[in-house]
Amino acid sequence: MTVLWHGTRAVGICVFTSAPRCLAERNRYFGLRDAARSLSLRALDRQLFALARVVVHPSYRGAGVAAAFVRRSCELAPRPWIEAQAQMGWINPFFEKAGFVRVGHATARDRDLRAYSALHAGGSRRHGRTRLVSTETHRKSRFAEPVYYVFDNRASRAGR
Repeated sequence: MTVLWHGTRAVGICVFTSAPRCLAERNRYFGLRDAARSLSLRALDRQLFALARVVVHPSYRGAGVAAAFVRRSCELAPRPWIEAQAQMGWINPFFEKAGFVRVGHATARDRDLRAYSALHAGGSRRHGRTRLVSTETHRKSRFAEPVYYVFDNRASRAGR
């Protein structure tokens, strides 16, 4: 995590996480085939972070600091690649302003609960079954088509 401060007041946060196991747009962009295999997952964890959440206090939105904050947060991240997904990417070019490249987007295909869970619950298996997301989560977001972004952090890391 990185926190944006204004004096003694925290006004923003970027949260980075491990990348999800399966993501079709990532697999296409990086040319991955067996991304869900354990060897591939270990390599993925060493190379890629997911920018999971960006929150800026409402009083500071529109002040022109958020894109610079996200860019600097990504530059400080200890991974050569950062990915992000955002439904708002269709409306606001926020990630592009921060230096991300728009690579593609997820496609909603009227997924049933089991297919949706396989994609968004990490495709994890417990006792041979896919862990299901809640029916409420499925109902709210099954038609979402978030934009997929990639930030190339290799140049930032080379200077360290």
